Amino acid sequence: MSAVRSLLRKVFTSPIRWLISVRSVPANIEAELGIDKKKPILYLIQTESITDLVALQKSTAGLGLPDPSSTISFLGEEHKRCYYLSRPQGLFTRKVKKTEIEDVFTDMFHLHRENPELDLQVVPVSISWGRSAGKESSGFAQLLADRASPSWLRKFFIVLFLGRDNIVSYSKAVSTQQMGQLHGSNQRISQKLVRVARTHFQRKRQAMSGPMLLERATLHNSLLAADSVKAAMHEEMRQKKISSEEARKKALDYIDEIAADYREGLIRIGDRILGRIWNKIYNGIHVGHAHRVRELAQNGHEIIYVPCHRSHMDYLLLTYCIYNEGLVTPHIAAGINLNFWPVGKIFRRGGAFFLRRSFAGNKLYTAVFKEYLELLFNKGYSVKYYPEGGRSRTGRLLPPKTGMLAMTLQAAVKGINRPVSIVPVYLGYEHVMEVKSYQKELKGKGKKKESPTQVFSAIRKLKNYGHGFVNFGEPLQINQFLDDTVSDWRENIPSDPDKKPSWLTPAVNKLADTIMTRINKAAALNGTALVALCLLSSKTQIMSESELTNAIADYLELLKNAPFSNDFTLPKEDAQELVQTTLALKRFEQSEDEYGKLVATKEDNAVLLTYYRNNIMHVFSLPSLIMAVVFNAKKSEKSAVLAMVEKLYPLLKREFFMHLSVEQAIEYASELIAQMKQQGLLVQNGRYLVPPAASDDGFHSSWLLSRAMQETWQRYAVVLRVLEKEKSLGRSQLEKQSCVIAERLSTLYGMSSPEFYDKNVLGSFVNALRESKLLTTLEDGTLEFSQDSLALKELINELVWPEIAQHLEKI
Repeated sequence: MSAVRSLLRKVFTSPIRWLISVRSVPANIEAELGIDKKKPILYLIQTESITDLVALQKSTAGLGLPDPSSTISFLGEEHKRCYYLSRPQGLFTRKVKKTEIEDVFTDMFHLHRENPELDLQVVPVSISWGRSAGKESSGFAQLLADRASPSWLRKFFIVLFLGRDNIVSYSKAVSTQQMGQLHGSNQRISQKLVRVARTHFQRKRQAMSGPMLLERATLHNSLLAADSVKAAMHEEMRQKKISSEEARKKALDYIDEIAADYREGLIRIGDRILGRIWNKIYNGIHVGHAHRVRELAQNGHEIIYVPCHRSHMDYLLLTYCIYNEGLVTPHIAAGINLNFWPVGKIFRRGGAFFLRRSFAGNKLYTAVFKEYLELLFNKGYSVKYYPEGGRSRTGRLLPPKTGMLAMTLQAAVKGINRPVSIVPVYLGYEHVMEVKSYQKELKGKGKKKESPTQVFSAIRKLKNYGHGFVNFGEPLQINQFLDDTVSDWRENIPSDPDKKPSWLTPAVNKLADTIMTRINKAAALNGTALVALCLLSSKTQIMSESELTNAIADYLELLKNAPFSNDFTLPKEDAQELVQTTLALKRFEQSEDEYGKLVATKEDNAVLLTYYRNNIMHVFSLPSLIMAVVFNAKKSEKSAVLAMVEKLYPLLKREFFMHLSVEQAIEYASELIAQMKQQGLLVQNGRYLVPPAASDDGFHSSWLLSRAMQETWQRYAVVLRVLEKEKSLGRSQLEKQSCVIAERLSTLYGMSSPEFYDKNVLGSFVNALRESKLLTTLEDGTLEFSQDSLALKELINELVWPEIAQHLEKI
């Protein structure tokens, strides 16, 4: 019988290979899963299937792993390398037969008792086709919905239609040596291993395909039956004098306006289209720390992705990356402005649900939206929303909007059947398609309304975008966060589930701040941002290519040896290759004279480069502060530098969403100083730190770094000078006068960045001053200049260019 099966396998293998295209997850199994290719490897698959085996063969060949159809020799005997938990369903029955896997493992553990040095790696491998969760109703789609052990006929159709959408997902290896050391009989240990394996495969399948999709009628009925929606409908009837049928129709209209209409087929098509687009416009998409979300999904967590918002491209890029990591794509909260023909319908079928900019005064809409969000959580759908509310026009993180976070916490408090984890996500680009329009908006031009013309125009311009970066930050488990933040939150849940508990607002504010700091903690440095940082710090915004390369090499070495965080990522290329690939994007002016190549900002392009610099400015804020103190003082004791860090870091932390505490920042600054001295960026001269000599190799890199934060110090000086001059004034007046003066300075001294006089950025600094008690707030809200404000102003003036400080004093 085995000979017949072997013959059939050979006959069917060749045509099956033509139908199958595999994607292996993770791509680097050694680094992420700790699998040692030098040790013996066995594979464990859920279902015995020729097609699954062929998919695994193609995957292992690409990863350099042993062929699963081969044999493995240990203890002088030949053994199969691939094993299965079960056989396929029968053609006319759903019954799944077990294999002899328990007996195999029992014999294996018996060998371990006799040969303790034997150690095999059993690698569980999940193989998914199409990843369709199916719907509650039957139909042709249900035939293709992935099942644990489909019959050969169902598998034929699955491979025929979905063979190009195959995921081979590897898990951490189980050591048979360690399993063999467990207490109990060999048979009991074998049974335990098989039981754990079945649970593992079930969770992996759930993570890939997601929960069963709701029919539209079921969705309507579920939301209309919610107590909060019924109460809001009654209130609508009472206030607007309408009938119950009219109120019900209004609620249904809101549901249809909000709810996604997820179609797994569209996701598959989108994956293929986007794959081609990314290959055309990007040189590569770099994904960092994806193992975090895979582990959460496998452990049964409800995942809420909260990325920063740089571009409309975010919607597509993050969803594409999640899909390619072998996970079900999330339902995405999108602004109602994106619900226009034709993209609105496409987005909705891709999982987008739409929300209005404001819920104020509309209790029925609010109730429907809250219940819809809670339904998504309870049904196990992953969700994605942007805490900033809109796209950043400056390249830096915006202060978070807390509405969605508050609704998330309220839903979690009401009770969700599984753990809920928030995953911050850092998104970075070497080119953002909207960057020119952002700069126009910062200069006062109105925001263009999204339209089909705008979409097709953007598509036509898609080219040469460099690299994209997606880093998954440190997850935050909501119940654990609440336990740490509000120890008695379980005892203080209102009996009315729609009433806000007293602790909610401060908890939401802390949650929002934590998320933003974790986004920035996972920053990705890239070539465009680093080149922009260097050129904008140069007096003339022009540098020789060799100086530029040396400066970037110095910064990469500095951050490699004194890393900003455990989560941020550096480019994999060395500085020379990084500069060359960045210049190939043709975003910079390049020329050559007899002494070599020159790199400069293009005409009127310096303003645009501030956007990319601001993406990574928080990473360089402390190194730049250290250099600015030393360069401006000519010489400075280390204790004086650290004292300046202690005084100014709270303001930087608030403005740039920095993750370190003040104590940690001082420790990190000390680490930076040690590394700077080692690289020759700083020199120890007796008890003093001094800049390198102008003839030293590290001088130019140090000098650029000392200037990188100059616009920030100048902005601080403007606000503090207005306060000093007026003595006391309202916040809006302070921001308005500061904007006027900042814009004047920008004109006089050629500042490149419109954000220099952006009201929101100035307002962020004013908030930081208030929270740090560096100015006095009177009962009527008026802000008053104080001795602390004066002391801070004197510190800031030590860092500001003398001509700027002098001009401010004359105002």
